[in-house]
This record gives sequence, C-alpha cells and structure tokens, in this order.
Amino acid sequence: MSNFRIAVDIGGTFVDAVAFNTQTDDIRLAKALTTPEEPSRGVLNAVESLGVDMADVSIIVHGTTLGLNAIIERRGAKTGLITNKGFRDIFEIGRGNLPDYEMYNLSYQPPAPLIPRRFIGEVAGRLNTYGEELIPLDEKGLIETARGLIEAGELKSLAVSFLYSFLDPAHEQKAKALLREHFPDVVISAASDIVREHREYERSCTAVLEAYIRPIFERYLDQLQTELAERGFAGTFLTMRSSGGAMTAEVAKSSPLHSVLSGPAGGIVGASHLAQTLKRDFVLTLDTGGTSVDACVIKNGAPDVIHETMLDIYPALIPVYDIRCIGAGGGSIAWTDTGLLKVGPKSAGSVPGPIAYNRGGTEPTTTDAAAVLGFLHPSSFEGTSITLDAEGAAKGIEDRLGNTLKLSAIEGASGIFRVIAAQTVGALRQITVERGLDPKDFTIVGFGGAGPLVATLVAHEMEISEVIIPQFPSVFSAWGMMSSDIMTDVSRTFIAELTDDSLKQAFDLFDALGAEAKDLLTAQGMPEEKQQLHRRLDMRYVGQEHTLSVALTDTMSTKDLSDAFHKLHLERYGHQIDESLEIVNLRVGGVGLLDKPRMAQLDKRVTPGTVADPVSERDAYCFVKNAMTRFGIYRRQKLSSGHVIKGPAIIDEGTCSTVVYSGQTVSVDDYGCLVIRTAQS
Repeated sequence: MSNFRIAVDIGGTFVDAVAFNTQTDDIRLAKALTTPEEPSRGVLNAVESLGVDMADVSIIVHGTTLGLNAIIERRGAKTGLITNKGFRDIFEIGRGNLPDYEMYNLSYQPPAPLIPRRFIGEVAGRLNTYGEELIPLDEKGLIETARGLIEAGELKSLAVSFLYSFLDPAHEQKAKALLREHFPDVVISAASDIVREHREYERSCTAVLEAYIRPIFERYLDQLQTELAERGFAGTFLTMRSSGGAMTAEVAKSSPLHSVLSGPAGGIVGASHLAQTLKRDFVLTLDTGGTSVDACVIKNGAPDVIHETMLDIYPALIPVYDIRCIGAGGGSIAWTDTGLLKVGPKSAGSVPGPIAYNRGGTEPTTTDAAAVLGFLHPSSFEGTSITLDAEGAAKGIEDRLGNTLKLSAIEGASGIFRVIAAQTVGALRQITVERGLDPKDFTIVGFGGAGPLVATLVAHEMEISEVIIPQFPSVFSAWGMMSSDIMTDVSRTFIAELTDDSLKQAFDLFDALGAEAKDLLTAQGMPEEKQQLHRRLDMRYVGQEHTLSVALTDTMSTKDLSDAFHKLHLERYGHQIDESLEIVNLRVGGVGLLDKPRMAQLDKRVTPGTVADPVSERDAYCFVKNAMTRFGIYRRQKLSSGHVIKGPAIIDEGTCSTVVYSGQTVSVDDYGCLVIRTAQS
C-alpha cells in the first residue's frame, strides 16, 4: 500500500527531502549535499537517506532551479530562433532600458546575447494587428532556413516566434509541425504554446528561454524518473511550478520554463498554509538558504502572483510568485571592494563549502561568521560528516577581511551579518513600504537552513514585533511542496475599453479559456469534481502601459470591476484617477485539488508559560547589545507546547539554529512553532 508522499528541494548547498506518512502523519527528514555536476545524484542520495521503501510512495513532488541556473550560468542547449522576415534583430535589440542595478552606469555593456545573431533566421509570412494573414507562411523557405541554422551551429533546439501569433497561432503551429517532421532530433518551442499575450520582444524571449533549457531539463527528468523507477517507485512524479502549484513530469518536460523558480515557490506554499492555520493575515517570508534570501508578501493567506519576471537580463511572460531574491545566503562569500565589506552573490556552495566545514573552502562565508559569533557549535553537527572548525573560520575572516578592513574576527563576522541584514531589509522594503504597506503590521516567517539564524536580526532592524520559526525550518520548502495542488494557467490578450459590451465579450472568451484549462487538468489525471477555475482581468487606465490584476466573479458588473480596480490602484500607488479603464489580458487559473498533509499539533504539552531549562550556556554575539553575551542553549526537540524562553538564547535543532536576542521572548505554540516576540509586544 502506498502510504508515503515525498517532496525534494534542490538548493545551492543541500538537497532537502521530506517523507510524509499519510496513515500516521509521521514525518521523516533528510539532507544531502547538492551535486552540481550531476544534480540527480544529490536528489537520489537525499531520497535514499529517508529510509522509505520506494514501492510505498504514491507521489513525489520535486522543486528545482536547474533551468534558472542554466540560464544564469549560460549552460543551456545550443539554440536558434526563427522569426518573421525583416525582424531578425528583435531579440538582440530588446528594450532600451538598463537593468535596475546598472541604471546609473553610462558605459554599461550588456552581456553577449543568449543566441548569437548568426543563429537567428527569418522567413516570409505575416499577420496584421488583427491576426489576419497578410503573407502566407513560406514553408519551403522555413525548412531551408532551419536546416542552415541547425547545420551551421549544431543546434539542439529551435524557438519559433512570429508577429501577432498571440492573436492567431496558425503560422507558428504550422512551422512547429513542419520543423518537427523534418528535424525530429531538434527540440522545437513555439511562443504560442507558452504564452498568448502581446509584446513581441517579451514573447520572443520567453520562447528562446524555454528552448534554451528544455533539452537539459528533459534529460534530467528522464534520468531521475528512470533511476527512481529502478528503486521501485511507480507513483506520480510532480514538478513544482514557479507560481506555487505542481504539474506532472510530462507537462514539465514540455514547459520547463514554468519550473525555473519552483524551489522558492515550495516555501511560499508552506508559509501560506502556515499563515492560514495560525490566522496571521500579514506575513513576510524569509527563506534563507545556502546561496540566497528569497522574500515574499502573503496577505490573507495568499501570496502575490505576477505574470512577468526577469531571468538574467531577459523578460519571461510566465506566472511566478512575486519574490525578491538577493544573493546572500549561508554559503555566500564575504569580500572587500574599495574598502567596503560585501557579501555575495558568489557562493561557496557545497563544494568546497565554508571554511568551517573543513572541506577545502578558503573564502569566508556567512556560515563562517555564524561559527565565529557563537551561533553554531560543533555539537550541532554530531552524527554528521561535518566537523565545525570555528578557529579556522576566525582565521579565514581575519586573513581575508580583517587585515584589509582593520577588523578583528568578531568585528568582521558581525559586519557580515549586518551587511546581510541591510540587504534583506532593502528587499523587504521593496515589497512592503514601496507598495504602501507598513512592515510593522507583518509577521516574519523564517525558514531555510539560515532563515532562523537571521530572521530575528532582520525583525530587530525593521522593528517588526513577531517572528515565527515553523517546525523543520531547514526543509520547510520541501514540506510546503506537499501542500501544493495541480495547477495550470491560460491567458489571452484582449485589449478593449471596459464597457458592458466588452465585458460580455470577455465572459465569452473566459468560457473558452476555462474549457482549455479543464482539458489541461484532465490530461494530468485530475477528475472534474476536483477541478476549480479562477478568473482574473489585467486592467489599466486608458493611456497607461502597465496593469493591475483584478479577480472576476460571474456576478460582477462593469461598475464592480471599476470599483475593485480603483481600490487596488489606491492601495498600491496611493492615488486613483478619474479616467476610463481598459481590459488588457484575460487569465484563468485552473486548480486540481490534491489531499494535503495536515499540520500536526505537538503531543508534548506543559502548563502555558512554563520556562524551559537550557541544556548549557555559551558566549555568542548579541546584536541588541552589540557585544559578546552569555546565551542559554536549548535543544528544540526537548521543547513542548507551552514552553517559554527569554533571550538571549540559541535554539539548536541539528540542521539549523534559531538566534534569540536580548529583549526577545520565545513561546512554543500548539503546532511546535517558535513564536518570537519583542518584550514590548
């Protein structure tokens, strides 16, 4: 009998795996080092460490940033692009704006294009702005152009993007069919299969990015599925989507771009579930792993979803959680630049890792700083292959940073944490203050291997009064993946001024989109009674460029939509305008409901307010007092619901440590979460 569900999340340093027994509610955890040279090996090592018979597993959910890393590191397949005659340079010209981080650099030079111009071909064929055919597709010219590109560049993949195919995909679909017939060994990606929205440059980029990562993603999933099957797994293999749902492996192979941010998405799904369970209306997630900090706003149990994101320097028209990511995690390397201390984005990763891990690392990292400041201790790693070397970490910080900046090891280590806190605060302000939200109204939920280490410091800097550390924080993203449903997204551009007539047309189009979404869910094994549809309209004031997304119900009138848009615009930008509104895009989100693991309450309980006894004490750095201070040391496994701890304290659970500063108090709730509040709250 298939009693287990497994979730696996690949991070920059570790692979996290969680097994949930659906009969007993028991949870097993495992971690293995990431294996960048062969990603599937790290996954299999983590899964095998769970000690679960794979024949007893019904579902495996997998989150990975394999596609994203391939784009950033330029390790994708050799790819070409075919577009309309006369529009060969759309992809290379792009937009005229600079990346945000280079906006003041007048001598900015963009990196080399993902596809060199010599691998971009053009063919005759053209639609007008209404989607009507002006020039038939030159089928013979298409094959000749493709053959020339493939042979010249030994291409493994081709993207096809034609003007106005979002209105009528006939030319693109015909081209895709012909190319697959003539070049069966080449992966063909058509823009209309991925997105049916306007903006030709963004559509072309989306198609190119998908074509670029698809061969390696298909190969990876095929290998992983084969090896799992050899170990007895015969259940359903799901891959996380960047917008929080899951999709079958077969869908993921044909649409890998939807998985590029699937790792961080798992944590947001879990945090949303946690927020609903604990009745917290305003939550900021702080997912700090080995290479990055990922932050997201959750309001009333739901995170924000956007439908365009940047992957490296390229826009992609895909639904993703609105995440702010900074390259400053537990393995991020600290360095100096013209007398300034910097942290990240380069990471020591799992190989060679931090200096303190004694695996050959020579560059000081956040983990090394934590060891020097007393937040980590050799006893935390008992039973593992890691022997923490705090003295080596201190020497590394002094040699690499202290001599240049005239700092002691303690000063250098505390400086590393201050830099990470400042970077994180900046990211959190982008998604709160800059959107009219007061951070003081929020609760921080900290997770990831280093999340509990930095969450309380960030809360102190932002004057946020409550931090929650869930159970099993180091594998929380993997746990969150098991709370996902099967999801799909369908969209169409429909630009029209908001009137009764245009709204009626929109409802008619929504019926067709809803049927398409249902077909996609059915194809992934979801019965009709488990399917739900959610509709949204992207709208804007007439004359604006960008949109806001408004939920649509069957009974809404034009006035209802107008009122909802004005309210949303006021909340987001602090004002509203007495102007006509315009519909831009129609969106249908299809959800196939899956059974989810419930958050189990702790069996162990004590009288509420009982003060927990520390297992030991040691000196560690308190950022409230700005000095080394005596901290009480606690084992999380020994804490029960109702226990209270007063800071300064360190709560160790083996895979991570929660740091509590002076003036902060911890209470353990019924679900085993550490609820940390400042003294005045």
